Amino acid sequence: MSKIEEKCKEKGVRLTDQRKIIAKVISDSKQTFGSKDHPDVDELHKRASLIDKKISIATVYRTIKLFEESGILIRHDFKEGKSRYEPTTEEHHNHLIDINSGEIVEFVDKEVEELQNKIAQKLGYKLVDHKLELYGSKIKKN
Repeated sequence: MSKIEEKCKEKGVRLTDQRKIIAKVISDSKQTFGSKDHPDVDELHKRASLIDKKISIATVYRTIKLFEESGILIRHDFKEGKSRYEPTTEEHHNHLIDINSGEIVEFVDKEVEELQNKIAQKLGYKLVDHKLELYGSKIKKN
């Protein structure tokens, strides 16, 4: 059973055979492609279709929406016009997006986390959540 399937079971989300395939594709994406993989619906449909050619893009859209509404997936809109998805996790991380290649790098930096808390406190707030997305272009090495 994939991690997404387990989360669906925990949250009472009914899994049809096609939803199981989509859940498996999403779960396998991090293992197969690493932390840089944040597939959009078209890519998920392409991967799911390799397993079951009858899965329609509409089924993928509906399934992704259901998983997102159930808190199983997180949607990211990385300024490129396509929503990308990743499974929710307990481990917080930030994203650095290459504006030329579209590559997404996940990172955790203790100093950045501390600075964000300091800024919130300085402004009179207790930080309860945040999302950090950095955009850049790779520096060419000579």
